[in-house]
Amino acid sequence: MTGTETPIRILLIDDHEMFLVGLRLLLHSEPGLVVIGEARSRSEALDVAHQQPDIILLDLDLGSHSGTDLLAELLNIAPHARVLLLTGTVDPDRHLQAICQGAMGMVHKVEAPSLLLKAIRKVHAGEAWLNRAVVASAMTRLQTQSKKPDPIATKIATLTPREIEVIAALGEGLNTKEIGERLFISDKTVRHHLSSIFGKLQVADRFALMVFAYQHDLAKVPSRQASTTPSLNA
Repeated sequence: MTGTETPIRILLIDDHEMFLVGLRLLLHSEPGLVVIGEARSRSEALDVAHQQPDIILLDLDLGSHSGTDLLAELLNIAPHARVLLLTGTVDPDRHLQAICQGAMGMVHKVEAPSLLLKAIRKVHAGEAWLNRAVVASAMTRLQTQSKKPDPIATKIATLTPREIEVIAALGEGLNTKEIGERLFISDKTVRHHLSSIFGKLQVADRFALMVFAYQHDLAKVPSRQASTTPSLNA
């Protein structure tokens, strides 16, 4: 670093005094890094965060408080700060939760000091610093979520081709008789299909069915110039 470059301003948050001392000595010995404050509790952390650090090194376990719960408050006070988690726990889901709440990366306390220094510079530059376990957890969670069935799609999938035709015709404004004539079925059969549709889609009446159909592309909304008006009773 040249004399004209601005050092990276760092806030340390950890409830273990010995670890804080070690961090302070490590960071003070590294050119371009400066520790602007230390905190051992939630209240101290929120107070020192007003100094607007560039990097916040945050321990996930702060005695009776969780670093994860503190994240949002810290970033509210210091919105331009980038949070790098320091953790001694092996819990990918918890780490992922913290990343989702705004942390830019994570370093295990057992990792080499040189790795922490590299992570600080990478996160300060706007890059994420994640280990394989966190990435794997994120991918697994996304895959699980993508496999969850869409409740609306599940309902629509239960409709028969004939029921879909009835819905489309109803959406055009046809009444029971007109739907039957178009599909070459009796009025009674049309009503039977509608009753089945109401049950499958969990709608109360024709009006609710039409709203559902328009929302989910089962029927086209009639144009304003259309001569027919959707029938809700016939």
